[in-house]
Amino acid sequence: MSYLDNILFAVLLIVGFGFFAASVKKIIRNINLGVDVDRKDNPKARWKNMALIALGQSKMVRRPVAGILHIFVYVGFVIINIELLEIIIDGLFGTHRVFAPHLGVVYDVLIASFEILAILVIIAVVTFWIRRNVIRLKRFINSDLNGFPKSDANYILYFETVLMILFLLMNASDLHLQNVPGGYSHFHKAGSYPISQFIAPIFNGTSNEAVGLLFEVFWWLHIVGILVFMNYLYFSKHLHILLAFPNTYFANLKPEGQFDNLASVTKEVKLMMDPNADPFAAAPVDENAAPSKFGASDVQDLNWVQLLNAYTCTECGRCTSSCPANQTGKKLSPRKIMMDTRDRLTEVGKNIDANKGVFVPDNKSLLNDYITPEELWACTSCNACVEECPVNISPLSIIMDMRRYLVMEQSAAPMSLNAMMTNIENNGAPWQYSQQDRLNWKNEN
Repeated sequence: MSYLDNILFAVLLIVGFGFFAASVKKIIRNINLGVDVDRKDNPKARWKNMALIALGQSKMVRRPVAGILHIFVYVGFVIINIELLEIIIDGLFGTHRVFAPHLGVVYDVLIASFEILAILVIIAVVTFWIRRNVIRLKRFINSDLNGFPKSDANYILYFETVLMILFLLMNASDLHLQNVPGGYSHFHKAGSYPISQFIAPIFNGTSNEAVGLLFEVFWWLHIVGILVFMNYLYFSKHLHILLAFPNTYFANLKPEGQFDNLASVTKEVKLMMDPNADPFAAAPVDENAAPSKFGASDVQDLNWVQLLNAYTCTECGRCTSSCPANQTGKKLSPRKIMMDTRDRLTEVGKNIDANKGVFVPDNKSLLNDYITPEELWACTSCNACVEECPVNISPLSIIMDMRRYLVMEQSAAPMSLNAMMTNIENNGAPWQYSQQDRLNWKNEN
């Protein structure tokens, strides 16, 4: 590579990583729009969750075929991209496989493992494409994925396939030039190529200059492809490859089914239950403070972990395929709940960007404009979606917070639920019996 190429490569890196850093900053800003919640307790359990679930893929392999294939892709991309460090150094300084002289046999093992993983990634990605587009598994053809979500999944598969093919072609042309009698340019023998050695013969009969040019083309396309793919993550469900780690770390450690209580409501109940309490001795209300809201009607009312969940959603559909409400034909799809939350959060973020850092009310909200009450009330709160999610996302927490808003802010619960709550208020039980008679059922047995 010439000095001009080195400079161009440096500019490319600065632009690529600069855009990526700006996108990460926006994501963090959007997540921080949520209500604060403390998730710093029990760090030992949190690190364990992250190690087993995000790094170890323990929940992925519950469905063995998809789980094993996903591990191929996951491990392949993580390990193969270690070589990105060498590519960056070679690109900046015009060197060729700069680590080879320092690592010796270890370098051969690394390059060989990269190639084996690359072919496994291609096999896995092709299988995923067939499952989505030929076999058309039910969880991949739901209406949730109509439009961009379906295209996005295929774009990712195409990206990954092309990047792996370019990686192998780059190595194959490199190997060919390494074996030129008497040497060629700055190419020296380095690495072991168990896959590329079978591709290299396609360059036989081609001039060394032409192969050298092809190597440059493959090299540039590979690094540009990586930078483009990295910046595409911001718009894609594939963002989970980065956010799965913090998402599993900050996941709720409470037993499934245990819901939090609103502090304001708890305080009022304690005042009602304490005969010695003076309700007029409560702290004065700040008239300038924003009015508190029970539950959530928009993304700013959710906590920041729920917003992190939305960005982390892989759209795999395991939650929806396990949802009993969805299986019986109801409109509820836990996957759609997460996708709608992310879409609304993205819309709010764009609003803030367009108005110089301030959100201007747009007469829209997560409730009704994205998620309907019918979807929320279809949920049986069974926790199947939470249990199935491979990265510990909780659609149920969002559903319950939005239900809480419907009940406590709008009194918009279904008739049967309103009847139950009226009975509890009047009779101390869900049934329409007087308090004196509510335990009569025990005498029947």
